[in-house]
Amino acid sequence: MTTPPDNARAALLSAVGCYVLWGLMPLLFMGEAAAGFSAYEILAHRALWSAPVALALVLLAGQWAQVRVLLTQPKALAWLALSAMLIATNWSLYVLAVTHHATLEASLGYYINPLLNMVLGLWLFREKIDRWGWVAIGLAAVGVLIQALALGRPPWISLLLAVSFGAYGVIRKRVAAEALPGLLMECLLLAPIGLGYVIWLHGSGGDHGLTGMSGWLWALSNGPATVLPLALFAWSARRLPLSTIGFIQFLAPTLQFAVGVATGEPLTTMRIVSFGFIWLGAGVFLWAAWRKSVAAREALEEQAAPV
Repeated sequence: MTTPPDNARAALLSAVGCYVLWGLMPLLFMGEAAAGFSAYEILAHRALWSAPVALALVLLAGQWAQVRVLLTQPKALAWLALSAMLIATNWSLYVLAVTHHATLEASLGYYINPLLNMVLGLWLFREKIDRWGWVAIGLAAVGVLIQALALGRPPWISLLLAVSFGAYGVIRKRVAAEALPGLLMECLLLAPIGLGYVIWLHGSGGDHGLTGMSGWLWALSNGPATVLPLALFAWSARRLPLSTIGFIQFLAPTLQFAVGVATGEPLTTMRIVSFGFIWLGAGVFLWAAWRKSVAAREALEEQAAPV
């Protein structure tokens, strides 16, 4: 994949931004849980309020015409329905994990996902990984394995989070839809489900999101918190190799890991060791990337030098 330098830089910054936002998102869900929201109410408000935020972004970007075109493409809509199902599955597992004191296990899932993305990039898109990339993957894989052993059971939440989001990234990379119009369609598909649950919950007197200013603020915050990182991800995923996306994604689970530890989840010796392996792998990858950038810059300087 060739990308102009300015677009590549913007795509890189977008990817970093989305993973930082995702890394800090447990704080939002923990705050909502402390305010009385159940995991299912949080999910319903995510689905409901994401749609108007996505619509606003589409209108601000002047991409409504692309939405109209997308509505005439059944194949693209079918793929987006699948991607909506995958992201809804990912949301559900993640919110349930964070609100049930399993943020560290959720972070494990997002440590696995970059490894999966690198393999998918190699397999589906013929992206190349050099030997240092494989060393980095191997070190991180050891760290992930140790984290799994530390749990004392198969890390089902982690594995399902990794697979659902990895598959989502592949579909969004392939589907014939720009980032914002495609995201809007996903949100519109999920919004009726969220609306239905919010109405039912309000009618039964069990809701917290429609019962006062504080509740409304918590509920509405789910819209931008959900859409903005997804929009950044979808835009960058179409412009960066999956292997690059996979490496940057280590930012999110690292922040999630820190949030989990800061909120009192147990940090065992095995988890500390696994964290060390993962960041050793990240360091190798960064060092290799730095070497490549230096070599590329020197090659350009030699070509530009007067003869």
